[in-house]
Amino acid sequence: MMFISMGELVHILKTEEISRKSQTRLKRIRNANLVIIGDLMFMAMDQQEANLSFHLINDLYNKSSIILTFNKAPKEWGELLGDPAITTAILDRIIHRSGVIHLNGDNYRMKHRTSIFA
Repeated sequence: MMFISMGELVHILKTEEISRKSQTRLKRIRNANLVIIGDLMFMAMDQQEANLSFHLINDLYNKSSIILTFNKAPKEWGELLGDPAITTAILDRIIHRSGVIHLNGDNYRMKHRTSIFA
């Protein structure tokens, strides 16, 4: 099992060619039976980041179980990825043979912090 945030994953993907540490981490990710990627689509990606993310998802497709957490509906991903073709390809691999669990409710991080915003 491997857990990684999307921000950290993007950094690792972008530095794979120059960093032995990134190469090692990506090898572990690609060989994991379960990969959990947190905060997917939390921030916009440029073309290179979207391409790198697609290639990783494609590598994991049919080899690993993938759990994703995200706060944007898939219909909004095109705006964040900036490329409809890559968005469609990523969603195709993520949604095929998947189950979706939609959690709707209060943010657990803010549960005891309501006084800050009152």
